[in-house]
Amino acid sequence: HPASIFFHRGIANLATLEMSSLSVEYAEGHSFLCAVFEVPNEGLSAIISDGSQTGNWIPSQAFLEREEEFEIVMVPYEEVEAVDDVGPSDDVAAVVSEKGTITDGSEGVDYDRDGDSDEDGNGDETIPSIKTSSKSGIICRRSTDEAYLSQWGKDHFQKQYLDYGVKTIWGWDENSGLRPCPVYLRHCVLASWNSDNVGCEWSSVDDENGGMCYNSFLDETFLVDRKTTVREYLKQFREIMTLEPPEELKERYGG
Repeated sequence: HPASIFFHRGIANLATLEMSSLSVEYAEGHSFLCAVFEVPNEGLSAIISDGSQTGNWIPSQAFLEREEEFEIVMVPYEEVEAVDDVGPSDDVAAVVSEKGTITDGSEGVDYDRDGDSDEDGNGDETIPSIKTSSKSGIICRRSTDEAYLSQWGKDHFQKQYLDYGVKTIWGWDENSGLRPCPVYLRHCVLASWNSDNVGCEWSSVDDENGGMCYNSFLDETFLVDRKTTVREYLKQFREIMTLEPPEELKERYGG
């Protein structure tokens, strides 16, 4: 979906449709790894009925305004921790599936114990050992134009989208040709790389040294067509990773 903030900051391109941000949606048979942050609840929610995250959760007005186009929901996830020194880092990550079911964290990810090959000494693919624990967390999920209009009104939609020539937020189908905002995509790639490779600079989309989160982002994140992975897209448009953000946005979109 296009994000209005990209137009505000001058990094969206309506002519080429390179203006898409990132969201999640339910998709049967798919899951992904992501980083989970523990942050103070102050300012995030209006009501939590108990202290165990099992009660009703309502996002605060401030949180809704910051993530205005999304459906903000509490979802189950599986916290996973590699126990066999997988890759450059064994940091905790989270796996979110389409129904919040348990996954072993290795689906669609190609890596082994030392993170630099897809085979072990015997020529067999190595699958890491994974510890899992079930928790709940907040996620920004795909919404609808109708929900946006109901929440914020026509005047706000006009200001945030129509004035920039964008007629829909969530109405882009698989054949629409919507493409990622290059500056934001580069930022996400570098962020996923840095989560697994602290102190090691990203070099190429062909680099096989990436860790669990990096490979999940490249192989389990799809363009609007729901077929093309981020890895495939970057191999087709390699110049994206050479694009520097505008000077005033280098820190914000530096990975």
